Amino acid sequence: MDLDPSLTALHRLGGFFVLRTAGGADRRLPTLARTYGPGRPDVHGDPLTTRVRRVAGALGTPEERVAASVAQQGLAARLWSVALGCAALHGAVPDLAPPLLRWDPEAGAPDDLWLTEVRPLPGDAGTIARLVLHGHLEPLAGALRARHRLAPGLLRGNAASALAGAARELDRWGRRHGRTDVCARASSLAAELLAHPLLAGTGTLTGTAFRRRSCCLYYRVPGGGVCGDCCFGRPPRSSPRAPSG
Repeated sequence: MDLDPSLTALHRLGGFFVLRTAGGADRRLPTLARTYGPGRPDVHGDPLTTRVRRVAGALGTPEERVAASVAQQGLAARLWSVALGCAALHGAVPDLAPPLLRWDPEAGAPDDLWLTEVRPLPGDAGTIARLVLHGHLEPLAGALRARHRLAPGLLRGNAASALAGAARELDRWGRRHGRTDVCARASSLAAELLAHPLLAGTGTLTGTAFRRRSCCLYYRVPGGGVCGDCCFGRPPRSSPRAPSG
């Protein structure tokens, strides 16, 4: 396994793939391990609540439930992008354990992440599932459900949508740069990960196109509409609570 200690190759893939490394992180920033831990939404300094409120303000929505969904999908997209990008380029991934990753909940999009130590691991689907699905997205979903009225199916759909989106971007980059090997590895990994028990049944992958079976609630953002992979063909009529899987 061979990983550049600075992970500089990821920078050329685009902003969602960038992972800052040693020396750049402000030690006052929370780790993702702390972010997923117990917290109280009414207490200043809870990183997850800070992020949800930051996203709500950026979207202009009074519904923290909607902002929580968008925030979760944004962080999921960053984690999948880093893992898939490294695996597709190098056949290896860095250890993304939550205590090793610092995060700025006040930053804009895409989420700012710093990895405090680069420890190479195999770039197979099983390792990526352990790092991203079990290491991050399960505890993140649990923390969000404890603070907001979010259905498990919605959060699983967000995770699957973010994974498919990362694979699609890698496929586009690979085709533009004549790296069919990157396209093939990204596609194979995405298909295997979407078959994982935590993501199975969340949608249908056809080539690089994904159609999910749940809705992320973005249509409830002022001026928002349905996403390209949404289960809805058009925004549902306004209602107190939308179907979310």
